[in-house]
Parts: sequence; C-alpha cells; structure tokens
Amino acid sequence: MPQLDSITRNLMLDSLNEYAKRKLPYDFIREKDRENECPVDILREMYDPEVLGIHLISIPREYGGIGGGTTDLYRICELLAKIDLGVATSVFATYLGIDPINVGGTEEQKKKWLGRIAEKRLMVAYGATEPDAGSDLVNLKTKAEHVVRDGKIIGYRITGLKQWISNGGIADLYTILAMAPGGPSWFVVERDTEGFTPAHHEDKHGIRLSNTAGLSLDSVYVPADNLIGSVEGQGLLQAQAVFGYTRLMVAAFGLGCGWSALETAVRYSQQRIQSGGPLSEKQGYTHKLMVPHAVNLEAARAYIEYVAQRLDSGEHGLATEGAIAKYWSTESGNRAAEDSIQALGGYGYTKDFPVEKIKRDVKITCIYEGTNEIMEMTIYRGRWQEHLKTRGSYYLNMADELDELSKKNTDCGMSVAAMGLRALSAVMEECRLNKLTRHQHVTFVLGRLISMAEHSYIFSKAASAERYSESVKFDKPTYKAMARVFAKNAALEVAIRGSSLVLGAVDKATNLAEKINLAAIEKEQYGIISDMDLISKSLCQVFKAR
Repeated sequence: MPQLDSITRNLMLDSLNEYAKRKLPYDFIREKDRENECPVDILREMYDPEVLGIHLISIPREYGGIGGGTTDLYRICELLAKIDLGVATSVFATYLGIDPINVGGTEEQKKKWLGRIAEKRLMVAYGATEPDAGSDLVNLKTKAEHVVRDGKIIGYRITGLKQWISNGGIADLYTILAMAPGGPSWFVVERDTEGFTPAHHEDKHGIRLSNTAGLSLDSVYVPADNLIGSVEGQGLLQAQAVFGYTRLMVAAFGLGCGWSALETAVRYSQQRIQSGGPLSEKQGYTHKLMVPHAVNLEAARAYIEYVAQRLDSGEHGLATEGAIAKYWSTESGNRAAEDSIQALGGYGYTKDFPVEKIKRDVKITCIYEGTNEIMEMTIYRGRWQEHLKTRGSYYLNMADELDELSKKNTDCGMSVAAMGLRALSAVMEECRLNKLTRHQHVTFVLGRLISMAEHSYIFSKAASAERYSESVKFDKPTYKAMARVFAKNAALEVAIRGSSLVLGAVDKATNLAEKINLAAIEKEQYGIISDMDLISKSLCQVFKAR
C-alpha cells in the first residue's frame, strides 16, 4: 500500500487539528454528547475536498482519492480519536464501508463506486453485524436470493436485519454482507432503495457523536452488478483480508483516547498543589496514575507502527498482528482513561473535564471490530499454530535475535524482553505437554501474555533505532527507559502469570519456575523506580501545564 510522504502527512494532520480547534471545541462536543446527536453537517464538511477531504485518504488515486497508506490512516485515526471518538468512528465507518469494494471489487466496480464516493463525498456504512450473530460472521441470517430472468441472474433480493451499524442512519451508501446461494457475499446497497430502512439512532453509553443504527432489509432489490467481485461466496475472505488493517485502526483509536486522557492528567498534576508541592512531584501519583500508562501506550504505538509498516510494504492479512495491536492498545487506552479520572479526583468525575467522556467513549474500542475476548482467542490460535509448527522455537528464535542485538544496545530492555519470550515459550510448551489448552480460560490468558511479550520484543527494538518515528515525542533517554520498564514488566507478568496459569490447571507440581528462569527475571527488576522517575519528569516537560 503506497504511503504519503512525511511532509504531506503532517500537513494533513495539521489541517485536521486546526479544523478541530475551530469547529469542534470541547463545549460543542460536550453539547452534542449530552444531546446524543451526531454532527452530520460537520462530517459532511470534513468530506469536502476544499476543507479536508477526510474520506479521500482511503480511496486510491486512480479513483479520485489521495491513496494514503496504513501508516497515514493510523495517524489520522489517532488524531481523530484525540478530537472525539464519536466523530472518529463516523469517519472510520466510511473507511470500513469502502474496504469490501477496495479489496474485492472488480475494476469496473471500483471505478463506479469509489469514484462516486470520492466525487460526491458520500458517507458509507459497513453492514456486517447482526442481532443474533454479533461478531460471528459465519452465522449470517441475512439472505440474498437470486432474481432470474430468461435463465440469467439479473439481481438479488436481500432480506434481513443488521445491528450496531456505525453511520447506519446517515450513510448514503452501504456495503451489506448477506448469505447468497453461493455463500457469504458483499453487496452495495444505496440508501433510497425500496425496502431498505434504517432504524432509530441508539442511545449509547459513549461515542454519542457517532450515529449507530440497525438496518432492516425487506426484499431489497439490487442489480447483479452490485455483487462485489461479481462472484458469490467471497464475503468472508474479503472481510478477513482486512482484519489486520481494520483492527489496527481501532488500536489507533485506543492510543489516541489513552493519550488524550493521560495528557490531561499530566497537565493537571503540575497545577494541583497538595501537601506543599505539585502532584507531579509525588511518586504516589505519578508512578501509579501516569507513568505506567505512558509506557503501555508507547509500547502500543511501537507495535502499531511495526504492523503498519509491514502492511505498507506489501504484506497482506496480518490478522494475528492486528489482533495483538488492537488488544493491547485498547486495553491500555481504557485503563489510562480510567486512571485519569482518578488522577483528577472529583474534577475528573464531572463533565467540565474531558476525561469522564473519554472513559465512556474509549470502552467501545474494547468491544467493536471484535471484542477483546475474541482478540485473545485470535491471538492464541494464531501463535499456538506457530508454536506447534516450529516445535516450540517460534519465540526462542525471537529471543535469540534480541540477545544478539543487545550486545550493541544494552540499555533498551532487549535482554530482559528475550527472557520474557523464553518464559512464554516454556509456558506454551508446558500447556502443550499437559494438554492445558482444553481449558478456554488458559487460551484467553495465553492471548494476553503473547500480546505483552510481542510488544516488549517490538518496543525494545524500536528504542534501539538510530532515529525514532516522527510520532514519538520523547527523547532517547526517556524512550529507552520506557522500553526497559515495559520489558521488565512484561517478562515478570509472563513468568508469574504464566506459572500461575499452568499450576492452576495441572494435577501435579512441575519445575516450571526453573524452566521460565524466574530468578533471573526477578533480578532484572532492578532500576525500575529510577527509570520511572525519569519518565515522570519527561512527561511534565513534554506536556507542560497550560
């Protein structure tokens, strides 16, 4: 996937930021949140090429778009989430709705539909989820029946219900997943088609500036040309082909929301005086409510960028990597928002400060585009196959790589990250030998441990680079300290939680503590407090009180 150059990308981000300051101030957002109202006029203005043309980044140049890459889209999604996750969700819904056409459409369909979306500034919705199936796309109830004339299929009649559809009540165009005689298939449905009815706008806990509505399709007729790809039965493959990318965008939402909340807490800590000094100088505040979240979020960023670069280089799929990114980033963003309310005390619980709303909003990132429990299962399944296929060497090879790299870079946490990877391999092998994956609980916890270990692998490598990504706000000493803290936390979590997991499921004691090298991992915990002191000071320098 082609990428914009850094200058163009940053100009787009600057334009979006300036637009948000003018048109989406917090008082406006708070009012719309209270009224549970999607600002449709603002969204349509954002689609205007003379203003932002925000939808064009997901459309290739040959069809009238800008043709941005995954890295460009992640940066846009992160910033949109910082502005407002409801608005971000509405914009992302168009990106998501375009995906089936981008991935599976014929050349003629791409010219027709993507060209129209670009030129007419159409808002799009992605109609996959159903009331009874949820994220289980295999159990589709929506049917697409052949309409035959003179022995030739000329169209389809689609009947069924869709639920939780972002942009469901306001979109101009819909991509609908339905069960055709040849299998699950995507269809393009226009808003004013007879028999097609959007339901009421849902009254949601969060992302109240996004429109969410069910869809009713009662014998909706679409021409045969509206079957995306012109071949039935390709729908699930087309959906799965972009899971790596789509889940990466939700990961970017978790990252943006988490940092938005955390920045508020950091700035507040420098202004709030308690017991003779600012909260920013008190470890009980900084080392509990600020530093751990900054570390987790920057680990998430490093992994998001790693996956984005792989997709931009031409790799396809990466569903497991997308799940790993989505899981860790959204869990971290949710926890950061939770603790930012705590950090502001009573103020954080009021609607005068944005952290209360961010917490309500960010929770959805742990639910939509596949719940985080589904992510844990997806992660486990993907990496369990790698463990079996390589006879247990998948993570050992990663550990060997880090050990070699750490000879030149001793201060980025690579050696302890390697210990965590070896501990993970030992835990997984113990699960294999004792057939522990028959317990669903074991597989879910393994998903979390895998995510942590892989984030430590990528984060420590990112911290060892000569030049950091343009998105990293911290200097090298701070960024390296963050990578060290994360690697130490991850290794200890894998060792202790993994050991507890195995011991809780086996019938007899094992010598797992020796296999995971717990004593050595414990010794590596030295120095965390001083690293956290450094990170705390740096946070206050980067996010100064206004």
